Amino acid sequence: MTCAFDLDHYRELLGAARAGGYRFAFFDRDPRPGDVLLRHDVDLSLEAAVELAELEAGLEAPATYFLMTESVFYNLSSRVGERALERLRALGHRVGLHAVYPRAELDGRFDRVVAWHNPEPAFMTAAVDGAANAMEPRFFAPGRYRSDSNQHWREGCPHEALARGEFEWLQVLTHPEIWVYPGATMRETMLALLEADRSRRLEHLAADRIDLT
Repeated sequence: MTCAFDLDHYRELLGAARAGGYRFAFFDRDPRPGDVLLRHDVDLSLEAAVELAELEAGLEAPATYFLMTESVFYNLSSRVGERALERLRALGHRVGLHAVYPRAELDGRFDRVVAWHNPEPAFMTAAVDGAANAMEPRFFAPGRYRSDSNQHWREGCPHEALARGEFEWLQVLTHPEIWVYPGATMRETMLALLEADRSRRLEHLAADRIDLT
């Protein structure tokens, strides 16, 4: 098994959690032994989020998707954004706010959980009024957190340790675009994302009656 950042290996990672006897949990209570908290920070692509969510639903692996209201890459209030949010909910996933510090303005679209975008140590783990913070100490414990940030597992891919049941519990943060778009490096993956986005933008232009002939 290779630890590639692709959907095949993501399936293997979820399968490893099942093999290790884990169950998938949310941020609505303290972690319990045997929990895996699947977390997705949707920084760049709603389309990638929905594709990953479809895969997880097929494997009965519910996750929490953190969506932005201040993204320069997507508009959650657009029809595309509304459809993505509706689909995530329909698939059985939770939706939290991927907030830009210091604003954490939760509305009816979100569960009461926040994850800061590009957090700094000074506020990363601080309590949030009226909501859980996915990085507060009860969810963010040494040895019980793995992240794929910039297409790099800083403590190694967790699939083997999950399969062996080595974690008491684990929070796993992944970014959907890293797994959905192909690329052996972060640069290659981001270029693939941009090419896919270009095709979608051409479709949007045509739908807006823009004549490109």
